[in-house]
Amino acid sequence: MAPILFVLGLAVLAWVFVVGELVRRHRPVWHWYLFGYPATAFRAVFTWRKVAQLNDLAVAKRPPRGLLGDLVVKGDPLRPVPPRISFPRVTRTGLTVVVRLHAGQTPATFLKAADALVHAWKVHAVRVTSPERGLVLLTATATDPLQRPGLVSAPAELLSALIGALESGGAWVMNLRMVPHWLIVGATRSGKSTLLARLITQLATQPVALVGIDCKGGMELGLFARRLSALATCRREAVAVLSALVVDMQDRMSACRAAGVRSIWELPDKVRPVPVVVIVDEIAELYLSDGSRESKAEAEQCSTLLLRIGQLGAALGLHLVVAGQRVGSDLGPGVTALRAQLGGRICHRVNDPGTAEMTLGDLNKDAVAVAQSITAEERGVAVCTGLDGGWSRARSHLTPTDEAVSTSRKYAATTPELPAIDRALAGLEGDVK
Repeated sequence: MAPILFVLGLAVLAWVFVVGELVRRHRPVWHWYLFGYPATAFRAVFTWRKVAQLNDLAVAKRPPRGLLGDLVVKGDPLRPVPPRISFPRVTRTGLTVVVRLHAGQTPATFLKAADALVHAWKVHAVRVTSPERGLVLLTATATDPLQRPGLVSAPAELLSALIGALESGGAWVMNLRMVPHWLIVGATRSGKSTLLARLITQLATQPVALVGIDCKGGMELGLFARRLSALATCRREAVAVLSALVVDMQDRMSACRAAGVRSIWELPDKVRPVPVVVIVDEIAELYLSDGSRESKAEAEQCSTLLLRIGQLGAALGLHLVVAGQRVGSDLGPGVTALRAQLGGRICHRVNDPGTAEMTLGDLNKDAVAVAQSITAEERGVAVCTGLDGGWSRARSHLTPTDEAVSTSRKYAATTPELPAIDRALAGLEGDVK
């Protein structure tokens, strides 16, 4: 009888293993709920005391008898007591644990212990936040959701673009109505160009004017020229385009003042001017100078014009999306002033810590460390802000160049005309002749 039961037991274990592997491959969320969560919750509960003691999260409890200075005269040994935790609560991608802090503790200690929790719980990542005073929320992610981000959906809105997926599994959306201006940085082959292609593809279907500034001869944004209302391929053209936009911005101010409103979105649909999104690829080309008087003057003009649009454009339907491989104060004081106006930040893998600090440091120091940990193999992965005041890791959907170009051609007939910019660029051609 015993051999038969042994064989049956092995058969049951093999069946469970096979079924579990099939569920893991084809229904990863079900696998997490059925197998992953119980095991991870068990590890979280039963390793908490040890992890807390080894990482200075536990506080020594005063013994029942007296102390003479720091010397225990009589009584029991000092016993470190870890903070109390809630039972792990399951989520779609991991679990959460609420920690009640001891008096005098701060979340900073738990931030340092995040890596220890990752190894003890055998999860992909542990994020530490403080939802209210005296509490710390530990959010564990079981696996990297950005390895297979899949396609997520989001409501279609004007000036809103579905970029990709967040680490939480939700949709990564750039909503220019909520966050009007964005800064995007990333080294070569980090995914920055793919993100811009995705953004243009999403906005191309909307009644929005797209203006490109690509001082690399138009190599990047020139692919989408049919859907762009204007394209500047050198700094001289960029000055003309930005100057025309500032003039148009003043006309929009006059229209709002005459109607007694504070933004173009309060104007009737029939008289509301078309929204304009200015996409700048490689911001450094607008700020660097070769030392000549003409070059310095052009750089100062670009700096001033971009800053004016950043300061005044949000309510007038003018939006900036500024991208570059690196952003630093060495480009000039105008870059720092412009950065302050760019509330949305996206940081891919960068080659120097200063760029990550310049992009995210004034918003969240933790985000800087996470951005610097992005590897060369994680193309398209970035740290993004502008999400309810917080930040998250995210990955943009891969948009092939052919698809982006095809979409631009398909909607070329809907491209809004901007006569002021056309006249400015035509004037430049006349000067050259």
